[in-house]
Order: sequence, then C-alpha cells, then structure tokens
Amino acid sequence: VQLQASGGGLVQVGGSLRLSCSASGFTFTNRYMAWFRQAPGKEREMITAISWDGDMTYYADSVKGRFTISRDNAKNTVYLQMNSLKSEDTAVYYCNAGPYFWGQGTQVTVSS
Repeated sequence: VQLQASGGGLVQVGGSLRLSCSASGFTFTNRYMAWFRQAPGKEREMITAISWDGDMTYYADSVKGRFTISRDNAKNTVYLQMNSLKSEDTAVYYCNAGPYFWGQGTQVTVSS
C-alpha cells in the first residue's frame, strides 16, 4: 500500500494550496479517504473525510467553509483544496485510507 501526498509548501495568510494524495496497492473504491493534520506540540486530528463514492463528506469545524475534499476514483487520487489559509493551519498534513493506511505527510506552513 502506498499513499503519496504532495502539494504542501509555504503560503501567506489568506492564500490557497491544493494537496493531492495518490493511492496504490489497494482497491481505492473500497475505502473512505481522509486528511489529518498534526501541528507542532498537538495531537493528530482528522479534518475532513469523504466516502468511497464522494457522496458524503465530513469537515471539522476548524476547516468548514474553507477546505474542500474531493476524490477521483479513476485516478486513485484524493484532493484537499485549502482556501483562506490561516496561520493555525500550519501543520503536517497526512492522507489516510480509512482507517488503517497512512501517507508520509506533507508540510503546510502559513506565514503572516
């Protein structure tokens, strides 16, 4: 199983980033997908998830209205569009194929 996350980087407050997570080694449509993040000194938290067919989504209150999760089952890829970024969004972002498979994480740094 491989989950390869990409798209992180340094962005200013109010900016946008789009994370991608390419999956292989398992049946992508058998699993919900999620994004977690872990800020320095804090526990890893789930911020959003999407059902296998994209019909159902979940967003933590901290990102609701600013972040959008989507998936392309033909490409075995899940995306996280992040808009109106805040400094508190700074964290390592992890892709998860629910519930057991994890990607390596990608750093997102939001500077003020």
